[in-house]
Amino acid sequence: MRINVYIFCFLFLSLAARAQSPFVPLNADYYHLIDRLEIRQNKWAEGFHSSVKPYNRQSIIQLTDSVAAHPNRDFSDSDYFNFDYLRNDSWEWVAKRDSLRPDPFTRHLKPPTTVGDSRQPFLKHFYKKSADFYNLQTPDIDLHVNPVVYLGFGAENTSSQTGTSGNSNQALFVNTRGLEIRGTIGRKLGFYTFFSDNQAIYPEYIQRYGQMYGQTDNLSSTPQTTAPGEGFVKPFRTTGADFLSARGYITFTTLKVINVQFGHDRNFFGNGFRSLFLSDNSPPYLFLKLSTRLGSRIQYTNLFTSLQNTQAPRPQDNQLIPQKFAAMHHLSININDHMNLGVFEAEVFSRDHLELSYLNPVILYRYVESSLGSSDNAFIGIDFKANFLSHFLVYTQVMLDEFRLKQLLAAKGDWTNKFAFQLGAKYIDAFNIPNLDLQTELNLARPYTYSHEASATVTSGQTNYAHYSQPLAHPLGGNFVEGLGIVRYQRKRLSANGIFGVMMYGTDPDPTINYGGNILKDYTFRIRDEGNFIGQGRKTVVTYADVRASYMVRHNVFLEGRYLYRFQDSQYRPDSYTDQVASFALRWNLPYRNWVF
Repeated sequence: MRINVYIFCFLFLSLAARAQSPFVPLNADYYHLIDRLEIRQNKWAEGFHSSVKPYNRQSIIQLTDSVAAHPNRDFSDSDYFNFDYLRNDSWEWVAKRDSLRPDPFTRHLKPPTTVGDSRQPFLKHFYKKSADFYNLQTPDIDLHVNPVVYLGFGAENTSSQTGTSGNSNQALFVNTRGLEIRGTIGRKLGFYTFFSDNQAIYPEYIQRYGQMYGQTDNLSSTPQTTAPGEGFVKPFRTTGADFLSARGYITFTTLKVINVQFGHDRNFFGNGFRSLFLSDNSPPYLFLKLSTRLGSRIQYTNLFTSLQNTQAPRPQDNQLIPQKFAAMHHLSININDHMNLGVFEAEVFSRDHLELSYLNPVILYRYVESSLGSSDNAFIGIDFKANFLSHFLVYTQVMLDEFRLKQLLAAKGDWTNKFAFQLGAKYIDAFNIPNLDLQTELNLARPYTYSHEASATVTSGQTNYAHYSQPLAHPLGGNFVEGLGIVRYQRKRLSANGIFGVMMYGTDPDPTINYGGNILKDYTFRIRDEGNFIGQGRKTVVTYADVRASYMVRHNVFLEGRYLYRFQDSQYRPDSYTDQVASFALRWNLPYRNWVF
């Protein structure tokens, strides 16, 4: 039935398909360049709402045109470099007229070249455009093919605070090879596919994280090898991971205002480094997304997802991983040029099949849950952001999960007061220093937020806010508070990034006791009904500094050096340790993943 619904939607809506470009894959570095353009122009972008990611390539080019037409203040050399970079990366959506006259974006090119042309094609057929290893443009198809490579090597030193195990050292590496293909068919149907083969040995803190949020072999109830943000993983050597990554989708626009995207990928709702609604923390998943835009003021997004419940028991190895489903919608309203308000709702089904009642795109999910008499898990959220003075953006998110006002006003720490909160700010060209950008962010979640119950009728893990046993929102799950500071500086091809922060969270002293941090656990086994507070359980404080320098050798080819210092202080002394990592990498057509937890 689920497949038939998807096929029907595709066939019906595609009858009126219009031009639609693929989306730029989620990439913190890349998206920062786009977001700072929106802040700089001192009003919201006309082609997309930046609270909903990813953005499509055509709208990004539209934003660069808008900023160029209304610069507000002088561009730096790095600004011009970024304009060229963004426009070369999506050159197929740049108007052809741009090649007929010199402008700030292509001032370094000489007619009759067009935007994106390579100065020295390779063997005549490759790198004719600086952004594409191979491209083909005919009246019927626009095709872009690029290799994907990540080769990283590093060393780690871990020192225990107890003195019993002493220091340990290990070599780290990441080896990724793959292919990325995107394009359009008849300028109406956009498509994207990505595939890579990966082997990696991750630092100690990532391996420990995987022991909490990772797959479980339900036949033996023992943790398996994991990789953050990935699905099925095989062991590699002693502590390494071997896995395949794949993403792919099709997209088109119908009825002039509704964009349809169907495939296997990640999505992100929010404006911060983290998202408390939906982040890119978990593995990709199957989804159908409908984005309706009413002018530039209103965007309404429906997201229907098929997830995997790796907590559910599987009596035999050859059985499929049980499915779980979630429906989400987000309404984004530009109140004016400087303020935006969003409303979010999500529902995770308590059964292993698609509930047709939730396919209604314009109904309150909480009502549907009540009318069905189900045990589904409902979330409601509000987000707000404001830009001003062409330098600043402030943003916030509030997520409510089984929130009860009476118990909150009683101030007794009732377990049902499950909510998460975010407050952040961005300051671009800080202190009038070109391309120096600062960001600060506070995130917190009460105990038991994002978790749910299991019962005789609800399978374990079926209704928690997780996919492949990894949180869909913040990677710490619940029962935490986090403060972040991010510094970015760019000088044309050279950029530096620093992430500094403190995290405080509570862990469970005993695996059978639930203090509210691990969202995979059933909250019916909570430690108490009242007297709950953030950090309860075994208090753990993590302080870290993650510094990275990147140099773009050529388009989307980066040489990077990184140093991480991470100190974990736990009430349980064996869990206290210092982790230092130094690494160097070559990254080609692949986003850098920030694993901060």
